[in-house]
Amino acid sequence: MNQDLSIVSLILHASLAVQLVIAGLLLVSLASWSVIFGKLIGLGQIKRRNDAFEAEFWSGKNLNDLYQSVGNRADAAPLERIFASGMREFMKLREKRVTDQGALLDAARRAMRASFHRELDAMEHNLSFLASVGSVSPYVGLFGTIWGIMHAFVGLSNLTQVTLATVAPGIAEALVATAIGLFAAIPAVLAYNRFARQIDRSAITLETFIEEFSNILQRNATQH
Repeated sequence: MNQDLSIVSLILHASLAVQLVIAGLLLVSLASWSVIFGKLIGLGQIKRRNDAFEAEFWSGKNLNDLYQSVGNRADAAPLERIFASGMREFMKLREKRVTDQGALLDAARRAMRASFHRELDAMEHNLSFLASVGSVSPYVGLFGTIWGIMHAFVGLSNLTQVTLATVAPGIAEALVATAIGLFAAIPAVLAYNRFARQIDRSAITLETFIEEFSNILQRNATQH
């Protein structure tokens, strides 16, 4: 007798516990793909906006004019917000007649570092979810497989004659859970590694800008 061993048929004939595991893994996989596409778009926009602002910053535009234009942008890049926070603090202390160069630079640097950590936290949002999916999903799938195999062997214990044809469907049903666990985990791990590298590069860009802008502020403080 031919048996239908397609994936859909195996899932439909699996035990309830295995079906629940598979359903949970499919939902997690769908959520991880949503995060992956969101990160692809978001990190791509961040890089383009950072590059555009960096080109504008080094074009020789007046810092006050650049600060005014940044304040009017709703879709400002992380570099713009870091620049604005440092410039805002620097100008605020200058208006208060603070002449100590060290105090001016320390305040501006602290403001930029605080903004940097906020931007980094925003870029890393949902990254831990991908890491969790990548590390946990295979074990959840393995749990479903073990449970399915146990259920299959319990059912076989009532048979007087056991052949490969009677064992294969139950084992195959159980192994589907492991396969779907890997299906959920592998894209999440690959995406996590790629996004982590992108965020690291963005963090280096932001930190380098903080140092370069601090040098510019130091020269401006010295001139007054």
